Amino acid sequence: MEITKKYLNELTYRIIGACINVHKIIGPGLYEEIYHKCLEREFDLLNIHYTSELEIPLIYKDLKIDCKVKCDFLIENIIVLEIKSVAEIHNIHKAQTMNYMNMLKVPKSILVNFNVYNLYRDGTETFVNKDFEKLN
Repeated sequence: MEITKKYLNELTYRIIGACINVHKIIGPGLYEEIYHKCLEREFDLLNIHYTSELEIPLIYKDLKIDCKVKCDFLIENIIVLEIKSVAEIHNIHKAQTMNYMNMLKVPKSILVNFNVYNLYRDGTETFVNKDFEKLN
């Protein structure tokens, strides 16, 4: 299957919808791990393919650095989903999400904060890189 902007945007819509479903059922104010486990179940029910807690290799000047860098979800090998449950999103959370996207060489990432009352309006942000702009 050809990856297009349209496909990525439709998948993004499905991912955010899954997050909204989880948020509707369990609400804000819980630990990130709880949302993570519930999202795994939601993605399974929606037949959205994912890798959970993917360890990302860190290469520095052609040397693999022995450290643990993990993203919360890699969805269908093309979208990074990073989840939080924090009072507010800071620039460091955005930078982390964008770094994971670039390290994995995927065109899009989504940052979701479950610790809000309106997840769609206040709890999601998407990012794209130059690879996204090159897609049809």
